[in-house]
Amino acid sequence: MTRVIAVTGKGGTGKTAITTLLIRHLTRGNKVVLAVDADPDTNLPETLGCEVHRTIGDVKEFMHEERDNLPPDVNKQSILESKLYEVLEEMPGYDLLVMGRPEGSGCYCYVNNLLRGIMNKLVDNYDVLIIDTEAGLEHFSRKIFKQVDDLIVVTDGSRRGMGTAERIRELVGELETDVAHIYVIANKVTDSTSETIIRTAAELELELIGMVPLDEMIVQRDLAGQPLMELPDDSPAVKEIENISRKLNL
Repeated sequence: MTRVIAVTGKGGTGKTAITTLLIRHLTRGNKVVLAVDADPDTNLPETLGCEVHRTIGDVKEFMHEERDNLPPDVNKQSILESKLYEVLEEMPGYDLLVMGRPEGSGCYCYVNNLLRGIMNKLVDNYDVLIIDTEAGLEHFSRKIFKQVDDLIVVTDGSRRGMGTAERIRELVGELETDVAHIYVIANKVTDSTSETIIRTAAELELELIGMVPLDEMIVQRDLAGQPLMELPDDSPAVKEIENISRKLNL
């Protein structure tokens, strides 16, 4: 059964970096991994070190424009499925899909309904689906993805950041989203902030599963636009992600 992990958080907290390091860890095991960049502000391909030229948004745009031009006896779901495989990037150790966003106007409910069934079928081919989400929970409320086993909220560890994690937890309940577990990862943690982060998480009853330290190796790679997949094993962030992965039974 596919393990579904979604990573969310406010912009600037480093959720894409955390997603990348989790993918890095998974690809070093024997897991078959599907990575999905569901953030319209696409950054995951860059941190993974790959190029993407077409997105699911492009496919949705095609189906939206052509739906009335297709013969009534044509299996539209089969067409969408074949187009979806065209935008699936096969990389060493994982496959990548970028959601993107359609450029046109109008309602895409029709295409979303087709996409929902295809995505759930596709996901079954993998051991782990890991999603780099946008700040909100729109993709979950639309039920494009099946049940989420682990929702990881990345925060900078500040009181405001922890408050955001608390609101996301509340929103999950309000949307009646099928999320089994919610965890918090504090990112860019320093020695002077770690105790306060632990205390705040306890006060808000958040399950803090790890604290990724401020890592100069990541800072330098971000400045140079270099992929994070190539971080060495002695990177402090990589080591903490390994600890977190063990807690998640990955």
